[in-house]
Amino acid sequence: MNAKLQPVIGAALPAHDLSVSFEFFPPKTEAMQAQLWDCIQRLEPLAPAFVSVTYGAGGSTRERTHETVARIRQETRLEPAAHLTCVAASRDEVDAVARAYWESGVRHIVALRGDPPEAGTRYAPHPEGYAFALDLVQGLRRVADFEISVAAYPEGHPEAPSLEADIDTLKRKIDAGATRAITQFFFDVDAYRRFMDRVAAANITVPIVPGILPVVGFATAKRFAGACGASVPAWMDELFDGLDNDPETRKLIAAALAVEQCRLLMADGVRDFHFYTLNRPDLVQAICHALGVRPQAAHGSHGA
Repeated sequence: MNAKLQPVIGAALPAHDLSVSFEFFPPKTEAMQAQLWDCIQRLEPLAPAFVSVTYGAGGSTRERTHETVARIRQETRLEPAAHLTCVAASRDEVDAVARAYWESGVRHIVALRGDPPEAGTRYAPHPEGYAFALDLVQGLRRVADFEISVAAYPEGHPEAPSLEADIDTLKRKIDAGATRAITQFFFDVDAYRRFMDRVAAANITVPIVPGILPVVGFATAKRFAGACGASVPAWMDELFDGLDNDPETRKLIAAALAVEQCRLLMADGVRDFHFYTLNRPDLVQAICHALGVRPQAAHGSHGA
């Protein structure tokens, strides 16, 4: 295991002031629907600051995202944040979705450019749509007084010409009205630290929440990392070597790794974490428990 992580495991760090948030993806089948709601019900008692619901590439799960956000809003006490992207929709269509969210009580939007509908193709703006996340943030500000989260990339967006240009893009999104940035997941804590130094130098003062991806499957995590420009340290290959057919051991290693990553960040003063759950509550529950985030009083629906 990475020796740099080891000393932090047993550190006595206060966890009572931690804030967590969770990301879910909308279901594609009835079985996945049941899995999602099991995940939501198991994680709801941890009282996250909010939960977000993603779009698929090219907006392919747009309707299911809307349905999931509406159901979370109606049937739980969770505060849902809906993902909105610029892909495959006109400005009028996006604005109409945003207005419908506002009217239903949803006050938080995660504004993203989005991925093209077909993997391996280059992004092209809709001719009548918002071109980039910056434009979407500006449009949302005209619709209603949303809380707006945007994406940040500790190791740079894969399409950015440089890290400096990527930081400039983030700064412009914040200046346009975004109130928070959530990072793409990362495994290299030093890369996040260097990124935060650049953020400070750019006078970006909104919260930058680190995104944490528990490693459900190492091959899948490496594929995700390759697609979004996140590095995978060589020591992770050693950690997960030989565990392809040993899911229980792999799960234990994944939980320990995420806890160590969070504790290192806590030692730097980080108190907010966003977990990409992949609709798998077991790992996230274990990680939160180890960090001191425990179930709160019983939750009911918004209408309770």
